[in-house]
Amino acid sequence: MRNKLQRIFIKGGVLSPGELKQIIKMAEKLGLSTIKFGSRQDILFPYKKSNKEITDQYPNFIIDSSPKRNYQNIISSYVSADILPATSWLKGSTYLYILEQIRHNPTLKINITDPKQQLVPLFNGQLNFIASENEDYWYLNLNLPNWEKDVTFPVLVYSWDIPKIAEAIEEFYEETTDIQLLFDLINEKIETNNRTFEKKLEIPFQPFPYYEGMNKMGDNEYWLGLYWRNNEYDVSFLKEFCDFCLESRVGKICITPWKSFIVKGINRKYKLNLEKLLGKKGINVRHSSLELNWHLPVADKEALDLKKFIVSNFDQNDISTYGLNFGIEDRENRETYFTSTVIEKNKAPTIVKEFQIRPTYNVLYCKNFNPNTKEYIYYAQDVDKMELPGLLMELSKLYFEKLGEKTEQQDKEDGENIPIEKEVYQCSECLTVYDSDYGDKEAKIKAGTLFNDLPSKYTCAVCDAPKEAYQLVKI
Repeated sequence: MRNKLQRIFIKGGVLSPGELKQIIKMAEKLGLSTIKFGSRQDILFPYKKSNKEITDQYPNFIIDSSPKRNYQNIISSYVSADILPATSWLKGSTYLYILEQIRHNPTLKINITDPKQQLVPLFNGQLNFIASENEDYWYLNLNLPNWEKDVTFPVLVYSWDIPKIAEAIEEFYEETTDIQLLFDLINEKIETNNRTFEKKLEIPFQPFPYYEGMNKMGDNEYWLGLYWRNNEYDVSFLKEFCDFCLESRVGKICITPWKSFIVKGINRKYKLNLEKLLGKKGINVRHSSLELNWHLPVADKEALDLKKFIVSNFDQNDISTYGLNFGIEDRENRETYFTSTVIEKNKAPTIVKEFQIRPTYNVLYCKNFNPNTKEYIYYAQDVDKMELPGLLMELSKLYFEKLGEKTEQQDKEDGENIPIEKEVYQCSECLTVYDSDYGDKEAKIKAGTLFNDLPSKYTCAVCDAPKEAYQLVKI
């Protein structure tokens, strides 16, 4: 089914109400009553050969109908800016500037994300730019085709160099599988303002957020998240919604990777009008959080039915899954997962042809229930559909048992930060410390000089007390 869909690329998942209205006009000309959202913040609609006559009338949009996926949409966590935890320097305007400067059509999947948010996956791209604590610098994780494993780019990348580095990687990555050689090839071609990084990328664990409904944003504004469980967004509603955004001066509409969309910056004075529009159209803005944390293949009715079956069981058993997220995937078409728990459908055996065989599933969860670890563990294999709700409930309970426990890495880091007791010599007059590891620059004493090796005429650099005034102490 996926191969019968056309994709409209929405760079970074960000478009204006006017652009969405143009897409809706296109959909209406194609005879569509609904459109769908894709996992990479794109817009999807059914493919027909006759579509080309109409889609060619909209040259401002990049539309891909190739089943080979010749080009890829760029995804970003702009959608989370100002409403979810964020790196202090990373503003919405930074995303928009970077996205504007990317002028080529990428053949590789590019992610531009903030590690402090959980709504947009960090590592399901092939070029994953992840914000560092250093202002305007990004880590770059590479998960390139035909490379055995993902690697980290050896330097931090400057914000304004992201477009040309992404384009240069596309040019050279097939020539080598060595990161240092790739780095050298890029540096020979372009000038960059790179920066060495002092520590490895650290990604804090954040529970998966609730992203639906009308929510406060600052003192005088709101943001709205909208979700349809069948991922079929009504064109007539979207048209009226775009008109509302234009009238209320909302500048951007953001698509999430969870097949929903978010609108930020709705002024308080327009809130009542928006609530009336949603009510008139019968739009539900308070789905159960059990529904919002699922990632499904596009246009896959079997996966949607399975999700409904499991969510119904969760609801009947009054189970909380807050902070977790789930995905349903076909094992044959396995791509990069980005949910904390995955239901994997096994390939049906081909030996038995006379009988219809019920499908079986595997259940996986990622290490520490954090999808950013990219390390998945099998919890159960070859189980029947009826067993899935119980297994997932067990996993949910395990998640809450482990929640708040320190990981091995955190224990190691804490161990590294334990204060160490150290012997030094301290002046008894003014309490100045002489530490042999540092020496005394003022007295031209080199680092590493032991106190006993100091000249007999050595005096305190602060109060001129003699060497005899120093006492051995522990700090």
